[in-house]
Amino acid sequence: MNDNNNGYWKANLRLLGILLSIWFTVSFGFGILLVEELNQIPFFGFKLGFWWAQQGAIYVFVALIFVYIHLMQKLDRQYGVSDDEDESSNPEDV
Repeated sequence: MNDNNNGYWKANLRLLGILLSIWFTVSFGFGILLVEELNQIPFFGFKLGFWWAQQGAIYVFVALIFVYIHLMQKLDRQYGVSDDEDESSNPEDV
């Protein structure tokens, strides 16, 4: 059981690290560091760097929340810690 817990936490931390890296790259990298380069590209009448810093990073953040939910449910099922009712054979086991 201990190896199962360690594997679960390693997979969980790896997933969190990947998603936080994407979030950092999108918000800090595109919204701050690359804003001048992105401002050269027009986007619906706005400079892309400005739009990305104000709106795009928020959209990516919300999308990452849904990706995290989906991937964590998959990970929970893989390691047998899912909260899904159809997965538990007997409610008294809990």
